[in-house]
Amino acid sequence: MTKPENLSIKKWAVEDRPREKLMGKGIQALSDTELLAIILRNGTVELSAVELARQLLQHSGNNLNNLGKLTVKELTMFKGIGEAKAITIVAALELGKRRKLAGITDKPSIKSSRDVYDIFHPLLADLPYEEFWILLLNRSNRVVKKVKISQGGVAGTVIDNRLILKTAIENLASSVILCHNHPSGNLNPSEADADITGKLKVAAEYMDIKLLDHIIVADHAYFSFADEGRI
Repeated sequence: MTKPENLSIKKWAVEDRPREKLMGKGIQALSDTELLAIILRNGTVELSAVELARQLLQHSGNNLNNLGKLTVKELTMFKGIGEAKAITIVAALELGKRRKLAGITDKPSIKSSRDVYDIFHPLLADLPYEEFWILLLNRSNRVVKKVKISQGGVAGTVIDNRLILKTAIENLASSVILCHNHPSGNLNPSEADADITGKLKVAAEYMDIKLLDHIIVADHAYFSFADEGRI
């Protein structure tokens, strides 16, 4: 069915309305645009909620991951998106991220760098600033705990090796994996990244703790010091 862009959703055929379509055909039948329209609830005088949702997605390259990076302030720059709607969108996308995190078992076994990436990607990929985390493992390479060590700016963050070792010792960790993000998307480790990795590996050995890897997370990829033979 062809619908004029300024036609109210209430005037569409019932089977074409997002809410009714969800109830009649199931949620899988809805496009990203239609799901976002349900979150928006209504549009403007000129645009239906679906057309407003389509504009938001087009601005984000039709990519929900990119949409999830927009702040409340950035969303309110769109005509028809006030603070309340912007907060609703941000909250809905955050719930999706947390659902993904909730699917990870409490103590997963780490068998590869990809396992580490899967744990930290939902936490770090969307951030506009750097965060540095550690993953603490037991002797069976099962996760004991993940801990945020520091938060910085776009270009970097301050790391205290003593705090990392203190945390590992307090949690009786047998090994540690470092992880931080590069908001720029550049996966190449900096000199500082390499220096931190080298120093911490040596220091950890004195405590009978193994430094297994250092993962750098970007949007759709990662760098592993271990995979590249640099640890």
